[in-house]
Amino acid sequence: MSAPAPHPPAVVDAEPLPRQEEVLTEAALAFVAELHRRFTPRRDELLARRTERRAEIARTGTLDFLPGTAAVRADDSWKVAPAPEALNDRRVEITGPTDRRMTVNALNSGAKVWLADFEDASAPTWENVVLGQLNLIDAYARTIDFTDASSGRSYALRPDGELATVVMRPRGWHLDERHLTDIDGTRVPGALVDFGLYFFHNARRLIDLGKGPYFYLPKTESHLEARLWNDVFVFAQDCAGIPRGTVRATVLIETITAAYEMEEILYELRDHASGLNAGRWDYLFSIVKNFRDGGARFVLPDRNAVTMTAPFMRAYTELLVRTCHRRGAHAIGGMAAFIPSRRDPEVNKVAFEKVRADKDREANDGFDGSWVAHPDLVPIALESFDRVLGDRPNQKDRLREDVDVRAADLIAIDSLEATPTYAGLVNAVQVGVRYIEAWLRGLGAVAIFNLMEDAATADAGVVLDNGEPVTAELVRGVAAAELSDIRAELGEEAFAAGHWQQAHDLLLTVALDEDYADFLTLPAYEHLKG
Repeated sequence: MSAPAPHPPAVVDAEPLPRQEEVLTEAALAFVAELHRRFTPRRDELLARRTERRAEIARTGTLDFLPGTAAVRADDSWKVAPAPEALNDRRVEITGPTDRRMTVNALNSGAKVWLADFEDASAPTWENVVLGQLNLIDAYARTIDFTDASSGRSYALRPDGELATVVMRPRGWHLDERHLTDIDGTRVPGALVDFGLYFFHNARRLIDLGKGPYFYLPKTESHLEARLWNDVFVFAQDCAGIPRGTVRATVLIETITAAYEMEEILYELRDHASGLNAGRWDYLFSIVKNFRDGGARFVLPDRNAVTMTAPFMRAYTELLVRTCHRRGAHAIGGMAAFIPSRRDPEVNKVAFEKVRADKDREANDGFDGSWVAHPDLVPIALESFDRVLGDRPNQKDRLREDVDVRAADLIAIDSLEATPTYAGLVNAVQVGVRYIEAWLRGLGAVAIFNLMEDAATADAGVVLDNGEPVTAELVRGVAAAELSDIRAELGEEAFAAGHWQQAHDLLLTVALDEDYADFLTLPAYEHLKG
């Protein structure tokens, strides 16, 4: 692939990694530098616009569909480009980071798609950023077979026809990459680093394999951010000399503002769009973030009490299905985060039934596929979608014209009859501390209490069921008790070897700071080693 040749970004504050020269080639870095030069200024403007919009939402306490784009929503003539064959059947998608073992296991899992994650499921250490790219290159070259040194177990890829299609997720627009800076010392956006390196090294080899460079786009908050991604795709394809439309993107509708712009997001990406995904945990956090000053009607109960059957969540998912199918795009459902226990089959039995009910609901509602976090859940999700789809690759012909969602329905939080509980507060603190500690050790996806937690689930504060008001003092007390329990659980030596105090302090900073960090990963990234 030919590439522009501005000053390549400098690698700073990073120890050399094995085989990094295969990823950080001069041409690849020059390509990333040109992406940075062309698109970072617009990225910065859009991040500033997020702040302005959040202030407007706080002032008005409401959201509505955009009057300025009503013509796009009313126009029945446009649709997204037809799905390529490799993305036509997406009935089960597995998610996970791009470490070497996960890469093999995900590709072999039997899922139709693997979301190869450089975002929430991957802590952005330099090692994870660079070696994750290398693992994907090796996978496409079929040189990734390896033996785990600790277990002695060997891992090898199945034949090409049995492997999942890779859809890579770069970091969101809000995160910079501190290890790559331009000539002025400005950090390059992590999204452009992840996209640029992956596209540069793999676009043509994926075409040769009968597939293409496919992406999930996270944390999108408006159609203008989707427009920026579309312009990135056009430039990259022109630069590589491949047809426009070769890149395909699925957008996660995981912010409340994006839920009001689903049609506009698909429209901006229509030559490159392949679907929308319902991202539950980040979506709930986005509601908290935008309406935290909205009063009692916006108070969410315990996170595990907000199921997808809550009226405002039903409005969100049903509107997503209708919107996607009206425009010829795939509608992909949410995550089954349960991690099976090797020691407790009764826990598994109960959890599997919940997963099955969740996937049955999605398939019956018209979704074309759904996510799981563990290979053992692939057959369960497949069964749910096979029952509805049969031999059809999807159900995009099911237009859901019965769905009529109004603007107020999406933020009718008080339609949910549940209250926050003390036990729920304790659980949130437990998960937060344990997740952040693992993240600081470079682990983005962690099994905690048999659930796969990542940066989306940990982000997600009021009178509790016991009548006690939630105060900063109460939260600090719960956090201190959790820290003490972890110390007793692990012992002094193991506790001291971890990042527990730092994780405790970061959680309280994110939860109690008046400025309220947009994402947990923003303050945590500055403490991340490597």
